[in-house]
Amino acid sequence: MAPKKKATKKVAPKKAAKKAAPKKAAKKAAPKKAAKKAAPKKAAKKSTKRAAKKVVDMIISKTRTKKAVEECNVSSDFYAALNEYVVSAISAAEGRAKSNGRKTLRPQDL
Repeated sequence: MAPKKKATKKVAPKKAAKKAAPKKAAKKAAPKKAAKKAAPKKAAKKSTKRAAKKVVDMIISKTRTKKAVEECNVSSDFYAALNEYVVSAISAAEGRAKSNGRKTLRPQDL
């Protein structure tokens, strides 16, 4: 008798799994910079002291004032007094210009 052939099942090849979309290249984060230390509290106290005092900017130049004086010495209090005088003269001139309907200071306002 002739040997029987065994029936073999043909197996279909497995379908390839759906390919996932290629992953986007992750951007490398920039290295973190060292954080700067906060300013010491002493510096903050200095600024509050300055804020407490009424600081008026000097309009006049001390050096130029001293050079303008020919035969006398100049006291340190003189600069503050001269500055106050100049500030008051400017504010008076400003008031006169506004009363005349102008926004520009002119020599006649002094």
